[in-house]
This record gives sequence, structure tokens and C-alpha cells, in this order.
Amino acid sequence: MTDSSTDSVVLTSEQIMGLLPHRYPFALVDRVIEHDPGKRAVAIKNVTLNEPQFQGHFPGRPLMPGVLIVEAMAQVGGLIVTQMPDLPKGLFVFAGIDGVRFRRPVVPGDQLTITCELISLKRSRFGKVRGEVKVEGQLVCSGDLMFSLMD
Repeated sequence: MTDSSTDSVVLTSEQIMGLLPHRYPFALVDRVIEHDPGKRAVAIKNVTLNEPQFQGHFPGRPLMPGVLIVEAMAQVGGLIVTQMPDLPKGLFVFAGIDGVRFRRPVVPGDQLTITCELISLKRSRFGKVRGEVKVEGQLVCSGDLMFSLMD
């Protein structure tokens, strides 16, 4: 008998922790369900009421902060970059964001489906990722994220 909840898992949370430096409370990717290393990734983030940001954002009306939605997209983008051959090892960090738009609120109980695709890579140090986040097929957030290798 197979467990259908893990049939489509490409990277588990433990494997993700081996690729990204983020830890609680900033580890925002629960699993990867599609992955074309160095090109594209689709990941899941389960939003739960016990996450620390909901204590103050907002009491009585918990909403996931937009910056954390963008950070989750960036982490999926980071998974693309960490799997690229011939890139120098090091920490890739945000260098900018363009055209990020929020379309609907994210609340506890939602499951984010985060899709990121590498758009460009320059001098093996600067990259651009296009990302989008959906909940139940509805677009929540989209935009372009730039990153740079930190010296």
C-alpha cells in the first residue's frame, strides 16, 4: 500500500533543510512536488495557526504577512539555484523584487502552491526568478525576485 500524501514528494522537508540555510521560524517550504534542477520548482507551504506571526498579525483576524509570502517564493527560487551545476558555493540573498502583487489574503488553513522559474543568470552571481503563489488554484501573489551571491 502506498501513501498518496507522499507519492508526489520530490524533496522532503529534511532534504530541503539540507539545501537551504533557513530554520524555524523562517523555513517556509514544507515539500517540493516538482523539480527541474536549475530551471523550475513547485513547492508546498502549509499555513497553520500556530505560526508565530499570527500572534500579532492580526489578533482576531490572522493574515499571513505579504513579506513572508514573498520570502517563501524566494526560498523556492533558492532551491532552483542550489541545484545548478557549476555555480560557486555560497549564500544567495535578495537583491531586489519587481512587480510583486498580492491578489487575495492568505489565512491559516491555506496551502500555498509556489511555482518559481529561473529567468536569467548572469556571471554565475546574479539571477532572476519569476514566482507565483496559488491557493486552491487562485492566484495569491506573483512577481520577479532578484538574487545575488554574497561574498
